[in-house]
Amino acid sequence: MTSTPETQWVALRGRLQEISALVSAADLLEWDQLTYMPSGGAGARGQQLATLQRLAHEKLIDPTLGLLLDTLEAATAQQDAASDEPAILREVRRRYERAIKAPPAFTAEVAEHLAASYDAWAVARPANDFGLVRPFLEKTLDYSRRYADFFPGYAHVADPLIDVGDHGMTVATIRPCFAALRQQLAPLVKQISDQTPPDDRCLYQPFAEDKQIAFGEQIITAFGYDFERGRQDRSPHPFSTRIGAGDVRITTRIYPNDLAQGLFSTLHEAGHAMYEQGVDPALAGTLADEGVSMAVHESQSRLWENLVGRSWPFWNHHYPQLQSIFPEQLGKVSLDTFYRAVNKVQRSLIRTDADEVTYNLHVIIRFELEQALLEGSLAVADLPDAWRAAYAEALGIAPPDDRDGVLQDVHWYAGLIGGSFQGYTLGNILSAQFYAEAVRAHPEIPAEIGGGKFNTLHGWLREQIYRHGSKFTTAELLQRITGGPLRLEPYLAYLTGKYGQIYELT
Repeated sequence: MTSTPETQWVALRGRLQEISALVSAADLLEWDQLTYMPSGGAGARGQQLATLQRLAHEKLIDPTLGLLLDTLEAATAQQDAASDEPAILREVRRRYERAIKAPPAFTAEVAEHLAASYDAWAVARPANDFGLVRPFLEKTLDYSRRYADFFPGYAHVADPLIDVGDHGMTVATIRPCFAALRQQLAPLVKQISDQTPPDDRCLYQPFAEDKQIAFGEQIITAFGYDFERGRQDRSPHPFSTRIGAGDVRITTRIYPNDLAQGLFSTLHEAGHAMYEQGVDPALAGTLADEGVSMAVHESQSRLWENLVGRSWPFWNHHYPQLQSIFPEQLGKVSLDTFYRAVNKVQRSLIRTDADEVTYNLHVIIRFELEQALLEGSLAVADLPDAWRAAYAEALGIAPPDDRDGVLQDVHWYAGLIGGSFQGYTLGNILSAQFYAEAVRAHPEIPAEIGGGKFNTLHGWLREQIYRHGSKFTTAELLQRITGGPLRLEPYLAYLTGKYGQIYELT
């Protein structure tokens, strides 16, 4: 039988679906490890993940897949570059070219190591014992450098690692952006810190955990999160994971005496999950059926958590309902007091608890420490002291222990070092750009949020961002939506406008 483009596409999709199935199985095992798996299962789980990731890697670098790509790229050369088939081929080609440079045995070895590293971190953090996890982190750093060496010719050792999550971004493009942002944030933080801080005691009272969860789930359902294709569980570090096209899960972290922690974690992770739930079903099983980058993903989690979930219109509508759920705690607390409390700016130690204004300073600290580790100018043994010094310099405070210092984030203990954090701040910047465009297209969005309605905003995001999956790079998506590149101005205007009003800055 003569091979035709149609039969070749069937063959390619079949191979990609096999790879997707293996990756999804690994993702499910990782979700289980981070939620319900007993700690004694870490060793076996590492072997299971290593096997699945090695098999997926081997299928991705199969020469037959490369030949199919060559043939189909030639056959689609005249098609519109924005149509599905050329876009799928570009994404698969990018992953194929990256994968053939790193041996499957290395991928399996790293997966097994990281499973053990996470298990060590889960013990080390509550015990405030950096020494317990330090050997694992030193090995992770070695693996990170070895991974970068599979891509000779890089300008900076972190560039290949950054490219995994934020394709097209490099240290050279990120550092100037972060430097400019830090320069603008420093005086704003000082201005706000000179003001009398809002009274946020209303957030730190006994709040029934089941009621917290129920309220959060009601909100994200209104946002557009589909519980028929997802679920929410609890984990030490909140996350979102895509098991498959009809299974996108989130977790949250509930504290009985901290209302904001669980609620905003839920809103944040739902933003990630709605992105994945909104991908065009036609892309399912093609490797182009997931969010394009960490930066765009974070733009969605931060947009729903902050630009919507911490906004005045949102709470003007939802606060009476929250008061009715917790009448003893909030019944006598005014809307203005509550709004100022959930937007309180303060120098703090924990990134995930940080306010919008100081949050990026936490990220920039981590980004700079990552580069120093990879460059060799900072040893893992000296990381806790470097962390404390960086916090003292950037935020004017220093952690009293490693639990709330170098051990607080799971990223370096469950993944390679070098591409972990930049997406958070890039996502913050993008969130304001995207939201500004949504409101420009639909000026009624703020009023609808004030009425508890989110369909217009969710629909615009689904049409402009979600449905495309990985068809377009971050830069291409930005160009399509905003007509230009990443820009700091909308984000800075958002921060200075909102917090200038809250803190009555001149």
